[in-house]
Amino acid sequence: MFIAMNRFRVVPGHEEAFEAMWANRKGRLAEVPGYVEFHMLKGPKAEDHTLYASHAVWQNEEYFKDWTKSDQFRAAHARAGESKVQYLSGPHFEGFEVIIHEDRDGKRIDEAA
Repeated sequence: MFIAMNRFRVVPGHEEAFEAMWANRKGRLAEVPGYVEFHMLKGPKAEDHTLYASHAVWQNEEYFKDWTKSDQFRAAHARAGESKVQYLSGPHFEGFEVIIHEDRDGKRIDEAA
């Protein structure tokens, strides 16, 4: 598996608009092969921002890379520049290869296989 994360530092007072933008956005991830699941996470508040992170799980990194080159990706991000949300900086991407996966029953799933 591969986990693709983007961190967003949202300026105070723009949290509601940020959350509404994501809640009202048409998800396109399920239209492409290799997608597993998505989460939008709300983190701690600092003096100058509230931290959010998007968290998408993919079957592997190749599927994620294919997503970034897809028509669905372009459509999902087409209106990104129209947002009135203020950020301290643009999204910060982090990609992670899953090396240990344990399910809810405590069963380890060998990712190397």
